[in-house]
Amino acid sequence: MLPTVFPDSRDERGDPLPAARFSAPALPRAHVRRQRLLDRLTDGANGPLTLVTGPAGSGKTTLVAAWARSETCRRPGPVAWLTLDTHDNAPGVFWSGVAEALRRALPALPLDPVAATRLRSAGRSLPDALAEAVERLPEPVVLVLDGFEKLPGRDVPAGLEFLLAHAGPRLRLVLTGRSDPPLPLHRYRAEDRLTEIRGADLVFTPREAAELLRRHGLTPGEDAVRTLTGRTEGWAAGLRLCALAMRRSDDPDGFARSPAAPEHAVTGYLLAEALGPRHPDARELLIRASILDPVTPGLANALTGRRDAERILSGLARVNAFVEAGPSPGPDTGASWYRLHPLYAAVLRTYLETERPGLAPRLHARAARRLAGSGQVAEALEHAAAAGDWRFCAREAVRHSPVTALLAGPEAERLDDVLRHLPADLPGAEAALLAAGRRLARHDVAACRRWLAEAERHLRDGRGRPAVEVRLSHALLRLLSGPDEACADALEASRAVQELAGQAHPALIEAHPELEALRCLGLARALLCAGRVDEARRHFAAAVEACSAETTALIRHEALGMLALTESAEGALGAAQDHASRSLELGDRHGVPPGRRRAAGHLALAMVAWERDDHGTARRHLEEAETCPGGDDDPVTAAWSAVLHCRAEAARGRAEAALAALDAHGPPRGAWAAERLALERSAVLLAHGDAEGAADALHEAGTDGPALVVALASAHLAAGRTGRALRLAGHADRSYRLDLPDRVRVALLRAHAAALEGDPADARRLLGRALEDARPEGLRRPFAEAGAWLPPLLDGTSGHDGASAAPWPPPRADGHEVRAPAPVPALVEPLSGREREVLACVARMLSTDEIAAELHLSANTVKTHLRSIYHKLCVSRRRAAVERGKELHIL
Repeated sequence: MLPTVFPDSRDERGDPLPAARFSAPALPRAHVRRQRLLDRLTDGANGPLTLVTGPAGSGKTTLVAAWARSETCRRPGPVAWLTLDTHDNAPGVFWSGVAEALRRALPALPLDPVAATRLRSAGRSLPDALAEAVERLPEPVVLVLDGFEKLPGRDVPAGLEFLLAHAGPRLRLVLTGRSDPPLPLHRYRAEDRLTEIRGADLVFTPREAAELLRRHGLTPGEDAVRTLTGRTEGWAAGLRLCALAMRRSDDPDGFARSPAAPEHAVTGYLLAEALGPRHPDARELLIRASILDPVTPGLANALTGRRDAERILSGLARVNAFVEAGPSPGPDTGASWYRLHPLYAAVLRTYLETERPGLAPRLHARAARRLAGSGQVAEALEHAAAAGDWRFCAREAVRHSPVTALLAGPEAERLDDVLRHLPADLPGAEAALLAAGRRLARHDVAACRRWLAEAERHLRDGRGRPAVEVRLSHALLRLLSGPDEACADALEASRAVQELAGQAHPALIEAHPELEALRCLGLARALLCAGRVDEARRHFAAAVEACSAETTALIRHEALGMLALTESAEGALGAAQDHASRSLELGDRHGVPPGRRRAAGHLALAMVAWERDDHGTARRHLEEAETCPGGDDDPVTAAWSAVLHCRAEAARGRAEAALAALDAHGPPRGAWAAERLALERSAVLLAHGDAEGAADALHEAGTDGPALVVALASAHLAAGRTGRALRLAGHADRSYRLDLPDRVRVALLRAHAAALEGDPADARRLLGRALEDARPEGLRRPFAEAGAWLPPLLDGTSGHDGASAAPWPPPRADGHEVRAPAPVPALVEPLSGREREVLACVARMLSTDEIAAELHLSANTVKTHLRSIYHKLCVSRRRAAVERGKELHIL
């Protein structure tokens, strides 16, 4: 047996072997124990090969050293450690080092570095002898080879492959490096003999980053930790360097939040470790390509004048040089793009600006033109803006996208971030159109119109005929921002959009399916404002149909909501509920940002709930609608919002507040809004006994639609003018195609008139017709608001002239019925002041606990008051108490 202990270990050439290479490095003082990765190493050591790869400073060596030194990690056997350097690329030097590492871990191993010469002279290789010796060990041994990327040759990996194949289960190999070793990893994966810990695994989590900062004596807040982890992307060395810089800072949390601070902290490290060792060609490419994100080989070639960017970038990605390869479009086409670590890119850009002044703008301008030529508009505009070439930016924005991308495209936010820096004094129609589009996207219609006027001035004063894309953008913005009452202008603008779209390049129209959808949506809005509801509904539906592409999700979200709103006004409650729900679901599924959500879907659902007498759901959706921006700028949603707020106040018995909600809307914008607001004002006045005021409110609307005629008939009936009321109802029935709510109201009006004239049989027949009409859509509101004459008739409608035997309106989800109680005697005794307060809370649909909290009472006291209220009003349920309170004008 060869000697096992050598006081002075040497390689096969007789050179000394430094002792530090054969032990795991000491751990840093601020070391963070990362149990999730230690467990991965423990699991991997149960197999033949574990590979730990990542970029410089990612914590590869520290992780494996922590595992090797840990007293709690379960290792299969002793750990032999060898830190590699470039000299180990010579097979003799490498294998001598491996033998020495194994000998130090296993003193009884019958091999030493000097034995290499004897083995070679005997015709045997050292890997062969090592394999035989390891195979005979009584327990496994873990061999860690740290820094394998330093061995670029093929001889050492070939010998290592031989050792893995012949050493048997006693050898457990752990390799660390910046790149994959030239071993048949694909075969090891297929055979389940390989454990891989990659750069993505080595990334510090926010919790680990917080622990690292604490071990540096820092106590950062959660936001600071999250920001710093995001900016460094969990890169271990970056976090440590930032921690050291934060210790020197007077405001550590401010340092973490500063966009430039992490870059300054790591500049020296990255320039030395990631840029310094590179070949001059690679360095130049990295410096110039740092302005790109992502980096495509073709664009990198354009910026450098080279043709081999793909080769250089793929090589850098393979060695984890802070370059990451993106997905490949095909098996043999290479990566489609590459990405630089954001800190690395920032350091390179700073280097570019300081060491090559004036070059960055030229590179951005070159990139902008190349990207615009390939149709990558958003990227081209970003580079044009960075180059300060605003004329090119404005021209290309309109040429490639007729402002539709700003209004509804998937990159609307990204484009807005670029174009908000557009100089206000930049001449040209394109710049004015972009400014108008940005204002319209933010619901600032007045500012949009001012910029449109500026664009028109440039179009009139310019030389020659403007490009079709410019005229198309102008026509579309005219349509979408036109005055609410100018339906003729909207029709003209819509025709202009269609004609100009036909003249534009087919590729432009194909690339922007949102153009036709926006045209239909804008025209539908104008038609609805003008009171042409049927036409508006058809165009809203056409806008939905035009949104077939994924890029039109925002328009589809809005068009579905507006379609639902129109349907709810006509009493098509089922369709309205379906379309509104789809609108909201679409917004959630496609991640429509809060700043671009539309209120129409929530308003439609609120209207459906109100028509079905579900006040709680209606109020909830009304509150949701209030959180959506731009509702006040749209005449339709603004009017609906005012109507719903009015109803909410009226339901609480607050007539003055209900009318104030209508007054707060201001002058109506368009015939449709005028009609809706007048109808609601009339209903509030009529409910509080002011029939003449109700009629006057309808006359002031200035329109004569069917809903107004029906409402006027109701006002005349309440005023005792039954004959005139019936004549108006008959006129409405004969002259118009009434929507469902108005058909039901006409039937109820005739039933009420019959009851007043002493003909209960005819009254029940007409009531049965109203019930049958209302049942399919679940329409309740006309019955709930009909008044005290209805309850006695409701009990007698079953079986009369086709009226269903099923009670109608049907029970609500909470078990209560809509029908009012039968007439009851006068009050047993007056309600006390506190009982009136409790009853008012009940009318607001507050629970017992909520009433107790609002009135500062105990829940038991509230229950006592409720029992007293029920006794005095001769009722047994909350809803009945509220309705009785309204009849007696207590509420």
